[in-house]
Amino acid sequence: MKETDERLITRSLESMNHFFASNQTKSIDFRVSQLRKLKKSILNYQERIQHALWDDLHKSPEEAYLTEISIVLNEIDYHIKHLKKWSKPKRVSTPIYLRPSSSKIRYEPLGIALIVAPWNYPFQLLFNPLIGAISAGCCALLKPSPDTPTTAKLMQEIIESTFSPNYITLVQGGRETNTHLFNKRFDLIFFTGSPKVGKVVMKAAAEHLTPVVLELGGKSPCIVDKDANLDIAAKRIVFGKLINAGQTCIAPDYMFAHHSIKYELLNKIVFHTKQMYGDNPKKNRFYPRIVNDRAMIRLGELLHEGTLYSGGDIDYKQRYIAPTIIDHVKPEYKIMQEEIFGPILPVMTFNTIDEPLAYINSNEKPLACYYFGNNTNAKKVLKKSTSGGACINDTIMHVANHHLPFGGVGNSGIGNYHGYESFLAFSNKRAVVNTPTWIDIPFKYPPFKYFKWIKKIM
Repeated sequence: MKETDERLITRSLESMNHFFASNQTKSIDFRVSQLRKLKKSILNYQERIQHALWDDLHKSPEEAYLTEISIVLNEIDYHIKHLKKWSKPKRVSTPIYLRPSSSKIRYEPLGIALIVAPWNYPFQLLFNPLIGAISAGCCALLKPSPDTPTTAKLMQEIIESTFSPNYITLVQGGRETNTHLFNKRFDLIFFTGSPKVGKVVMKAAAEHLTPVVLELGGKSPCIVDKDANLDIAAKRIVFGKLINAGQTCIAPDYMFAHHSIKYELLNKIVFHTKQMYGDNPKKNRFYPRIVNDRAMIRLGELLHEGTLYSGGDIDYKQRYIAPTIIDHVKPEYKIMQEEIFGPILPVMTFNTIDEPLAYINSNEKPLACYYFGNNTNAKKVLKKSTSGGACINDTIMHVANHHLPFGGVGNSGIGNYHGYESFLAFSNKRAVVNTPTWIDIPFKYPPFKYFKWIKKIM
C-alpha cells in the first residue's frame, strides 16, 4: 500500500478545520442526513464489501454480513433514532448556594477526529467509530489497515462517493503514514489495535494533549466449571474462538477447565468444531484465513509447546491453520505470553475457582472474560476479577448490544464506544451555569459579611 504524502495530510486537515469552523456539523439535521447517506452507500456497496472481505480474509458473505455489515447498519439506525434526544442539553440539579441559577450540560463536537482501524474487522472497526464521529458533529480523517488492501481501497471509494473531503476523508498507508498522522494535532484520536502500538499513539497524543480512545486487546480468559452445561459451553466457545479464524480481539484466548470435566469438554469442542466447519475446515467456505504470511509464521511458532490435542495442520501457502487445541499448557509457555489472534486454544486445568482467578489477576487486565457454570461462582468471578466486558455462559455476545459500552481497562484499552457511548466519546460535555440578573445575592462577595450563613448552607 502506497504511503500518503505528509503535505496531503496537512492540506486535508486545514480544509477540515475550515469546514468545522463553519459550524455546519453542529446541526442535528445535518448529522442525521449524513448518517442516512452513509447507510444508503453501504447498502449500495454491500455486495462489493462482501467480495472484498472474502478477498482479504476469506470471510464468507454470511459472516461478513453478520460480523461487519449488519453491525454497522444497526449502529447507524440506533444513532438516527436517538440522536436528537442525546444531543439535547441536559438539565442537572443546582445546589442551593448557587440558586436561582440553573445548570445544564451541553454536548458539543470535539472537532477533528483521527480514526485508525485494524485489519481483523476492517469494515466494521472503521465505520463503527465513524458513526460516533458523525453523530457527535465531528469531522473525521480515516486510516484503514494496509493488511486488508482490497477492503481498504473499497472503503476509500465509499467515503469519497458519500462525503465531501473537507468533512470526512480517508488516507492510505502503513507505518510512515501513521507516523505523519500521529505527529499532527487532532481533537481526538480513536485507535483500534495492539497495546504495543496503543502506547505509541498515547505518547504522540500527549504532545498535543489530545484525548484518546484506545481499543486494544489482551488475553481474554474462558473458565469452564464442573457444573457447566458442557454441550452449550463447547458450542459457544467454538463460535467465539473460531469466528474470523480466531482473529478477534474479544475471542476466548485461553481456557481454564475444571479437572473433572476437562476431557469431556475438549471432546465436545472437537465435535462442535466439526459440526460447524466439517471434517476438513480447509475446504469449508465458512472458515476464514489468516491475514498474512507474517501472522502465519508467528502463529506457527506457538505450536511447539504443550500437548497437541486436536488440529495443528498448517498450510502457509493458503494461510490456513486448522482449529487447534493445545493441552497441558503452562503459564510460562510462549503461547501464554501474548495475545494469540488465531484459531489456537491453549488449555489449563483447575481444581478450585480461586486458581484461575489468581492467574487472571496476576496478569494484565483483559478485554473480556468468560465464565461457564453456576451463579455462585459466576458472581465470584465478576466480583474478584476485572475486564473490559464479560459474558456468563456465553462468549463475545456483549459486543452485539448497543446499550452496553464496549472498551477495555488498563492494558486492554481506554475509553468506550457503541451506541450512546460512541456519541459521548466524540463529544465535549460543556458545563453551563445560567445566572439571572434580576437578583444578586451578596454571599459570594468580599468582605464576606454573611460567612457564617454561607458555612451553614454549603
